[in-house]
Parts: sequence; structure tokens; C-alpha cells
Amino acid sequence: MAASGKEVRRRAVAVVVVLALALLAAVLAVLLRPGGGSPPPASPTESSPPGSSGSATVTAPQETGTPEAGQTPVEPPVTVPPEPPATAEPAPAAPFPGSLLGQDLTVLPGAGRVVALTFDAGANAAGLPKILSALSAKGATGTFFLTGNWAANNPQGVAQIVAAGHRVGNHSMTHPGFTGLTDGAIAEQVRGAEQAILAAGADPRPFFRFPYGDRDSRTITTVNSLGYVAVRWTVDTLGWKGTSGGASVQSVVDRTLAGLQPGEIVLMHIGSNPDDATTLDADALPQAIDRIRAAGYGFTTLDALLGS
Repeated sequence: MAASGKEVRRRAVAVVVVLALALLAAVLAVLLRPGGGSPPPASPTESSPPGSSGSATVTAPQETGTPEAGQTPVEPPVTVPPEPPATAEPAPAAPFPGSLLGQDLTVLPGAGRVVALTFDAGANAAGLPKILSALSAKGATGTFFLTGNWAANNPQGVAQIVAAGHRVGNHSMTHPGFTGLTDGAIAEQVRGAEQAILAAGADPRPFFRFPYGDRDSRTITTVNSLGYVAVRWTVDTLGWKGTSGGASVQSVVDRTLAGLQPGEIVLMHIGSNPDDATTLDADALPQAIDRIRAAGYGFTTLDALLGS
């Protein structure tokens, strides 16, 4: 029997309801699926830069002193203190009392009743055997100021001076006048002589004598800066003038005794006069020593300046 119209309509409505429910179920399934649906609203840490198309840009959270749960703590950077600035090495102290700086000594200060016999060597060694013999025979000591050239040309003479227990000083390399030299040239003269004398087996430090006695405050200061104390003389015997220049053995002795005083520094020369080949200082030395002793004086080297 054919269905009535009312029954047909009821069935159609049922089909529509079923389809609607099925469609609703499908929509719910999509909405409830993980990751589905519309994107969540932007968090407070998200921002859209001006002029953007609306898409969100995530801004990293600001660092704080305490990390959030689940994050790895970030160690603060290690601050390395800067290296202290390098400082220049202090200048070495002078190898002699500071009171001797700036001077070209003419006596031994505070030495008492002693005399320093000093001998300059810049030409030849003609008088050296007599001088060493007299000093040995009389039991006296002396100080020998050598040029570098003399030391290089007379290494045996240097060895004899040292072996006899005498002191050695620096008399420049080639015996020029110093006031006409630059500081650099002075250093070359002093250091050159020092090396030559050391190579010959003696140490001239810290005594220096200016060639010709030619010096001023600048040259004295320069020599001091090289580690030397400048030593002049109390009396020059003038024996270097020779008989041709009016000198004699007696004049050498007389000049030595005329300058006699505590700490006297006597200047004599080793070499012979270039005109008459005399060695008046060497010839007069034995008598000069006897007369100095007779006056109640002894003998010393320039080491007395160092307190030794």
C-alpha cells in the first residue's frame, strides 16, 4: 500500500535532521582536533611592528636575574680585570756614592793622611816597567787610567798591572777632548774603552778621567750616567813635558810634595816624552814615595772613594 503524503514528509524531515546532525558532528570533530581551528590570540609578548600586514612577530622575553622554569640559567659574562700598565724598570743605582755625582774630584774626600798615585796611559808603555818595579819595591799601590787603544795595544802591560794588585780606570778610547763631543760620541768613547780594557783582562769601572782634563757640567753628567765617577787630580807633576820642556826628576818630586794634603791625587804618566824619550815620572817615583812617607802619609787606590 502506498505511503501517505504525511508519512513521506515525516521521513524527509528525519533525513534532513540526520544530515544536519552528521554535518554538525563533522564540524565539531574538526574544531576539537589538536592544532585545528583558528590561531590563538597574540600573547602580551607579541607585537606587530608599525606598518606590518597584521601578522604577529614574537619578541623574545627580556632576561631577568632569575630564569623561568624549564630554562637553562644564563651565566653572567666574566669580567677580566685589565692588565696593569707596564712600568719602566728603575734605573740601576750608580756603582759609587751619590755624593760623588756631578763632580770631577781633585781630592779623596775624608780619606785621611793617604795619597793616591795615579798614572795615565795613552801613548806608549816606556815607563811602565820602572813604575811597577818602584811600586813593588816600596810597597805602594796605584791606579792606572788606560785608554782603550793603549789596552788593546798592550795587553801584557794590562795583565802586569792587574797581577801586581793595582787598580784600573777608564781614560776614553782614543783620548779626544770631551767638551766638543756629543753625548752619543762620549758614550762611544767611554763604552769603547770599557770593552777594550775588559777584553785585556781588567775592569775600569767605575773610575773615569777626562783626556786633557777637558770637561764641563754636561760631560760630567754624561759620564755619570754611564756608571762612572770622574776623577781629576790634585797635582800634575808635569813629568810628561820631558827635559825638552823644562821638567826634571827634581821638579816632579817637588811638585808632588808641594801639593801634599790628605787625600791628594797625584797625576803621573806612563809614556815617554815624544821629543826626548824621557820618562821623568817613572824615574822620580821612588824618591817621591820616600818623601811622601817621610811626611807621615801612606798610599791608597781610588777604591777609597767607594769606602773600600
